[in-house]
Amino acid sequence: MISSDVTGLILVYSYVALILIVSEKVLGKYTTFSRKFLHIMVGNVIFILPFFTDQFVITFLAAAPFVVLTFLISPYSPVKINDKISSSGHGMGLVYYAISWTVLAFFFYDQPWIIAVGIAAMSYGDGFAALIGERYGKHKFKISSDTKSVEGSLGMFLVLMVSLFIVLIYFNVTVPSLLVIPCVAITATIFEAVTPKGLDNLSACFAAVGVYILTTTL
Repeated sequence: MISSDVTGLILVYSYVALILIVSEKVLGKYTTFSRKFLHIMVGNVIFILPFFTDQFVITFLAAAPFVVLTFLISPYSPVKINDKISSSGHGMGLVYYAISWTVLAFFFYDQPWIIAVGIAAMSYGDGFAALIGERYGKHKFKISSDTKSVEGSLGMFLVLMVSLFIVLIYFNVTVPSLLVIPCVAITATIFEAVTPKGLDNLSACFAAVGVYILTTTL
């Protein structure tokens, strides 16, 4: 472990602790909004990824511990913790979020922009889909067990387009075609729309990464 990895760990845990405090103590009375605030803001860890150089550190010290922590505050935890954020929405949603981050960190630790693509899909994309859908969603549809809205899906697509553009600029990555970003965004949006029970934190994330890899390597 080198100094930059240590810096990365300090930044990740400090940042997550900060947004947890804001979610619980400042926004706690707005239960649904505070959960989505946390869901979206955790995505900003993508800007810390360049500090990590070691596969073990980013996977098992930076990402994997959050699988355990989010499960312990979920409704399925053997340790009953009164946590308003985890008790709203899908109980395992944050756990799936942490699992996705861990899997991506393990396989793409040396290509952090790929990790960032997946995190962007499930944090900014999925998070804003829910917020926009709840506020403006008048045209509902139900493909799986969850009810979605056209407005929420459109919001996810547009937010993810912008987010991916920012991600690629931040990591100084040039894609071979202008179609890469819309292809990734529409795929993640479709998977978010058809996947039930918080599993979109897995499906949208991995679908986005899969399409990104295909469209940049073929």
